[in-house]
Amino acid sequence: MKFRSLLLLFGLALIGCQVQDGPPAPTAESKSDDTASPSPQKSTQKKSVAFVTNQIADFWKIAEAGCIAASKEFDIEVQVIMPPEASAVVQKQKVEDVIATGIQGIAISPLDADNQIEWLNSIAEKMPMITHDSDSPASNRLVYIGMDNYAAGRACGEILKKALPEGGQVLLCIGRLEQDNSKFRRQGVIDVLMERDRTIDFYKEQPNAFDPTEGEIKGDVFTIVATVTDQGKPEVALQKAEDALVTWPELKGIAGLFEYNPPACYQALKKAGKLKQIALAGFDENDVTLQAIRDGECAGTVVQNPYEYGFQSVRVLNELLSGNKDIIPKSRYIDIAPRAITAENVETYWEELKRLKGQ
Repeated sequence: MKFRSLLLLFGLALIGCQVQDGPPAPTAESKSDDTASPSPQKSTQKKSVAFVTNQIADFWKIAEAGCIAASKEFDIEVQVIMPPEASAVVQKQKVEDVIATGIQGIAISPLDADNQIEWLNSIAEKMPMITHDSDSPASNRLVYIGMDNYAAGRACGEILKKALPEGGQVLLCIGRLEQDNSKFRRQGVIDVLMERDRTIDFYKEQPNAFDPTEGEIKGDVFTIVATVTDQGKPEVALQKAEDALVTWPELKGIAGLFEYNPPACYQALKKAGKLKQIALAGFDENDVTLQAIRDGECAGTVVQNPYEYGFQSVRVLNELLSGNKDIIPKSRYIDIAPRAITAENVETYWEELKRLKGQ
């Protein structure tokens, strides 16, 4: 799905959309006594929903823009909640705070899909609940809006494989592995480098087939030396990347699987004087990552469409609150396809991104 034009974005006022990284205050248009019913709303009452992320990041600011546009197009109040840290405990508190304001629907990017099921189901009993970016398929969410993270992981692996035709040691860097999207991204990269022909369905049918998170993973051409996590903290990501360059002096490639990971790895490589010596591939559209691709210091990145995550989440919730259950496809999945950005298309993409962000 293509990005929508700038006219739908920052030419729009921020009316109807609150962005919070702390407990939200009740608004005159939010009534807590209406939270239990997903039925169509009275014409005199403005519908109110929340879009909840997993932490604060530039990636989510683009999703916020999609929420803003949708709030204007559908005349619906939207609260964008960005927890200050990637913590399931903090995320739960922020969600409970915003529910108390009287929202009638919610879109969540779960931080711990397996261990948040009971909590997510308790929310789904009160109001329409959907997931975005990272799924919790075992919960009672109505639909997941996002990309096939396994396919996206494979795309990242292909970028790295092309940059390293002779193979070698590779490091994987990621925020945390409790999230559904984390598991599938990582596995997609691994399977490409290990030359396995699989799909996301393989892992859904065989959940124990994921490669272990500890120790090396050896293939005929590539060896994945480790998967390092940083719990969503860029400063920890930088330190771990620096340490890895010392621990594995023969390292040939690095894959950073969250938005802030490629910039952290880039800084570590720059400090060590190893830019262009060690291939870097990543995820998302951080300016540092895009500039590195332009300069030939990063092989490429796999980008999502966070704007559409925001826009489509609000659109779907609005339809559900209006009584339109047909908005949910039989698959309970709305695909927002990813794209691989390399030297060949980085200029065009970056200009498109700047228009989207109003720059």
